[in-house]
Amino acid sequence: MTAENIDRSTGHELDSEVGQAQSSRLHGDMGVGELVMSVLAFSAPLTTVAGFIPVLLSFSGSTAPAIYLAVTGLLIAFSIGFTAMGRVVLNPGGFYSFVTAGLGRPAGLGGAFLATFGYMVIGLFAPPFFAITIQRFITDTLNGPHIAWYWFALGIITVTTSLAYRRIDLSAKVLTLVMLLEVVVVIAFDVFAFAHGGPAGGGGAGFTLPRVTDSNVGLAVLFVVGNFLGFEATVIYRDEVRDPKKTIPRATYLAVAGIGVFYAIAAWAYLAFFGAASAQADAGADTAGLFNSAISELFGKTVVDVVTILLITSTLACMLSIQNVSARYLFSLGGDRVLPEVLGKVHPKHGSPSVAASTVGFVWAMSVVLFAVGGMAPEPLYAKASGAGTFAILLLMFAASIAVLAYFARGQSSIAIAPWKTILAPAVSVAGLGGVAWLAFANYSDLLGEDGPIATILLGVTFGLFVVGLVLGDILRRTKPEVYERIGRQGL
Repeated sequence: MTAENIDRSTGHELDSEVGQAQSSRLHGDMGVGELVMSVLAFSAPLTTVAGFIPVLLSFSGSTAPAIYLAVTGLLIAFSIGFTAMGRVVLNPGGFYSFVTAGLGRPAGLGGAFLATFGYMVIGLFAPPFFAITIQRFITDTLNGPHIAWYWFALGIITVTTSLAYRRIDLSAKVLTLVMLLEVVVVIAFDVFAFAHGGPAGGGGAGFTLPRVTDSNVGLAVLFVVGNFLGFEATVIYRDEVRDPKKTIPRATYLAVAGIGVFYAIAAWAYLAFFGAASAQADAGADTAGLFNSAISELFGKTVVDVVTILLITSTLACMLSIQNVSARYLFSLGGDRVLPEVLGKVHPKHGSPSVAASTVGFVWAMSVVLFAVGGMAPEPLYAKASGAGTFAILLLMFAASIAVLAYFARGQSSIAIAPWKTILAPAVSVAGLGGVAWLAFANYSDLLGEDGPIATILLGVTFGLFVVGLVLGDILRRTKPEVYERIGRQGL
């Protein structure tokens, strides 16, 4: 690569063939650690350990740690093909670019719509969850006044939008600080649970391997995969990291392996504390309070209050991470002129997708207002938002797996890459994620916590968006060929 093909200020590759102006690119200076923390924030580690793992234990029991490790193996297979694709498709559009390269522009457009919808809907879980958590903390712990949930929800949207509006480095620093605090709390829980847990006759700290015939194993796998969503965002930040050729693959593998091992150990720590034989019953009896009861017994009530504060900041960090990803998909669609071009505007000072980030915040705020005016309670909102968004992203990951396999099977790569990275690993990923996507479809009502018309509508919207992308892509091919050629960030 010649010196002319390198941006000396960022170290990013420049495509001399298209000569895209640097004013249309985002800017940042994230390293591996900051990128990993930004991805980890998406899964909200403390919220997952305190809120999700007890739910998983209630129907999977002592098989929970092994399920985490099995899913980690599947997603590492996905990451192998994913990072290989990232070596040859240098466009900063994430799955939008990858699906376009492997399956064509109409499918890529459908994937971009799925991504935008999925991430924005997932992000809607955070405002009501944040509101409930801080509302209870103020009234129950601080004996403060009762404040309507939607004011807290609008407040957190304002904070995250202000951060997402600015240069990514600021968000990365905030996320890194919050993640480090969360990780410390979870590690402390793990260490003390293994050291002081294990009630007599409770089965000790052992765990068992799941069996395919287990009635709940499919649902357990589905929920666990949801904890990993967001790691694929590493490629979205391509223009905002130092030395993307090295930073992105390293961050991807570290994020997948780190998330899997981190949560597997945390699930095992629960088994150690409550006993492998009784953890499932204890989780079923007190799912919401399982973590706090363990923390209270291990460290005292004061630490429980500290954990509650960190749960609040964990939700903020998770929401900020989701908003950053959502904004970059909108930015890509705006930059390609599929959506209004203003969405692809780069802030002249911050080098951020400021308009796209503000748009995400506006949509979230209007949604909260509509929920509040409609008199909807916040509790069921975050379950529906998380479930609907998770399903959309699972479909997108499945499509991306097929795209990677198709791209390399056609021999399109100009770089020699080992077949086990381009064919074998993607094939494993297609089979595995295809199975998970089917489980998500078959258990959609459980994923959503809703089996009425709302579930049917959301399911129709999810599949409908991909179809809209296919149809719109064909229309653009015939009516606006210059826009069609740009689909998938081809103009960069």
